[in-house]
Amino acid sequence: MPIGNLKGLVGLVTGGASGLGKATVERFVRQGARVILCDLEKSPGKDVADNLGDNCIFSPTNVTSEADVKKALEIAKDKFGKLDVAVNCAGIGIAFKTYNFNKKLPHNLDDFAEVITVNTIGSFNVIRLAVGLIGENQPDADGQRGVVINTSSVAAFDGQMGQAAYSASKGAIVGMTLPIARDLSNQGIRCCTIAPGLFNTPLLASLPEKVQTYLASTIPFPKRLGDPDEYAHMVQTIVENPYLNGEVIRVDGSIRMMA
Repeated sequence: MPIGNLKGLVGLVTGGASGLGKATVERFVRQGARVILCDLEKSPGKDVADNLGDNCIFSPTNVTSEADVKKALEIAKDKFGKLDVAVNCAGIGIAFKTYNFNKKLPHNLDDFAEVITVNTIGSFNVIRLAVGLIGENQPDADGQRGVVINTSSVAAFDGQMGQAAYSASKGAIVGMTLPIARDLSNQGIRCCTIAPGLFNTPLLASLPEKVQTYLASTIPFPKRLGDPDEYAHMVQTIVENPYLNGEVIRVDGSIRMMA
C-alpha cells in the first residue's frame, strides 16, 4: 500500500450514500482510489456512485446480511481485483430513556437490540468478511496488507440521557478495536476506530437552524459542527500512517457531551 496518498487503493465503504460515509467515498475517488459504495437498496447510493464515475460502484448492502456483504466483496475482487481498505460508516440511532417513569414505560427491548445489531454486529460482519479478501494482498515492506476503519462516537464515552442503546453499540465498537487489531496483526491488517463528535450530517442538518447553532456553541473549538470531509480526512490519515493500529481517535473539537 502506498504511503502518502490513496491513489491506486481499493476501498469498501458502508453507509456510503450519505453523511460521513459519502464524504469518505468522495475523498477516496478524488484522491485516485476506487470504491465499492455499500448502502441500503433504497438509499441514493446508485446516484452517488454514478455521479462519481467508473471508479465507484454501488452495491446494495444491509450490513447485517452475510450474503449482501459477500456480494459487495465479490464486486470488489471482480471489478477492481483486490480490497485494501474497509470503512464502516453504516449505523442507526434511537433516543429513549431506560424507563419513562411518567408513562411507566420501559425502553423497548427490540429497539435496543436493533441498534446493537446494525451498529455493532453489522460492523463486525463487514470486518470478519472483508479481512479475508484484504488478507490476500501482497504485503509491503512492513508486512502490511490493508486496514479496517470503524466508526464509533463520542457517545461511547459521553453518552447522554436517552442514549443507552446507541452508546452501548458504539462503546462495543471501541471495545473490539484492540482485540481485532491483535487478531489481524499476523496477517498485516491494521484496525482503528474514529469517534466523531457533532458533524454536519443530513440528520443534524434536518434540525432547526437555532438548534444547530446551539449545538455548535457547545463545541469548544472550532466552534462549529464538523465537516464530513474532516472525518474522511482522518480516514485517509489512518490509511496513510502505517503505525496507527488498535487505536480509537476522537475527532470532536474537544467536546464533552453533557448529560
